[in-house]
Amino acid sequence: MNIKRAKQEIKDSIRAYLMKDAYGAYVMPGIRQRPILLIGPPGVGKTQIMEQISQECQIGLVAYTITHHTRQSAIGLPFIEEKEFGGRKYRATEYTMSEIVASVYEKIRSTGLLEGILFIDEINCVSETLAPAMLQFLQGKSFGNHRIPEGWLIVAAGNPPEYNKSVREFDIVTLDRIRRIDVEPDFAVWKEYALQAGVHPAVCSYLNVRQQNFCRIETTVDGKMFATPRGWEDLSQLMEVYGCLGLRVDREIVSEYIQFPKIARDFASYLELYRKYQEDYRVEDILDGRTTAGIYEKLERAAFDERVSVTGLLLSALNGQFREVCRLGERLELEMEKLKKLHAGGVFGGIADGEGEGQPGNCARAISAFSMMLSEFSRDWKQRQENGLLSRRELFLDREVSEALEEKLQVLRTGDFPCVEDMWKRLQELFASESSRYGELSARAGQKLENAFDFMEAAFGGSQEMALFVTELNTGFYSVRFLQEYDCERYYRYNKELLFSEEEREVGKLLRDSGL
Repeated sequence: MNIKRAKQEIKDSIRAYLMKDAYGAYVMPGIRQRPILLIGPPGVGKTQIMEQISQECQIGLVAYTITHHTRQSAIGLPFIEEKEFGGRKYRATEYTMSEIVASVYEKIRSTGLLEGILFIDEINCVSETLAPAMLQFLQGKSFGNHRIPEGWLIVAAGNPPEYNKSVREFDIVTLDRIRRIDVEPDFAVWKEYALQAGVHPAVCSYLNVRQQNFCRIETTVDGKMFATPRGWEDLSQLMEVYGCLGLRVDREIVSEYIQFPKIARDFASYLELYRKYQEDYRVEDILDGRTTAGIYEKLERAAFDERVSVTGLLLSALNGQFREVCRLGERLELEMEKLKKLHAGGVFGGIADGEGEGQPGNCARAISAFSMMLSEFSRDWKQRQENGLLSRRELFLDREVSEALEEKLQVLRTGDFPCVEDMWKRLQELFASESSRYGELSARAGQKLENAFDFMEAAFGGSQEMALFVTELNTGFYSVRFLQEYDCERYYRYNKELLFSEEEREVGKLLRDSGL
């Protein structure tokens, strides 16, 4: 299965394993909560989804790469303990608590999260001395004499033997006590994630055309050659930062991440063309409705790769607009929620002291309530950040909301307000101004989308490029959210026409396959 389905399987398992009965006991006993074993090629996202699952399920996460551990750190160190058996005293060997088990308890102590995931990576690559302990861990959920706390699930990951010569095969006794999930790379799933995560448009555009290079691992006489999803994403992040610094990514840098010489050369060459297309076609001008002379004739003569790249440039620029609109919308929504809750407390309304000494006190109480609300909000998201329960997008949002609320609080502190009702009116004015900016930003993004359709129609008509353009709008995280609010007639029309054409092709294929 692909990594998206594997992630959902683990989330469903968490819901099932952690379900409790009316008395607060887990419905599934610990012995039936089978550990989950993810097996798949390197770089496919096995480790990355664990953080996402922890954040989305709001449970703890303790992660270990077991190849970095010895038998002593996994099981604990021996010590001599005096015990009494049958009236006689003996000296017996005991073991200190395993570092791994202790880390789970430490996580519970520091975060207050009583439930979570213990993730063990590269579990089938342990040393010979540690292998029996790993089998005991999977079979009995314990290291030495110390069990994993109740409420903590075990997820492990490893690579198939063709990718790692250190792999050890598990015996049937162990395999019969775990849930094995085989994960395969899936470009469509990765692209869905990439559009949300902001992977560099050049990487997405290249892989759209060269999907066979998305995940390739080969062993030749010259050694191992590989290009993995992790390599592409890491390269993308470097490209973004280098772009901000005015630095250039060349073939040598690409080959440091994409260690498959042929693919690295191909992408480096494509990157040069991509930069040229950016200069030649001036996408921002197209989105502003200013098409340069001769651009349509140039595209008519262009190769398919170039036409797809220009479509990708348009989509990338549009997605940047959609992302800005959606993020501002999320910020305003969360900010409104906090302000409404504050108003519901009565400090900004319903006070009829009139003029006199009582009114300044009411204003001070309103400012104090606002300050407390902001402090509580900031303390909450910072605590969740420390516990690893916030994604980067959520962290960015919470920081922005905190900053916006802080600015409004300063307006209240420095302003001369005769009564709390005037304070609330000022807050409404500030929020209305931000909402107006959201409307303007949304309208501008919508106009750019209309201009993009104008260009696509003039340049490509209803060809493959238009199909690609509409399909990408259908799958992009921010484009889908934007189009739920913005009514674009041509988007719906082309979507319907292309969907009908796809259904027609499917029916034709079924008829041909049946011999009719």
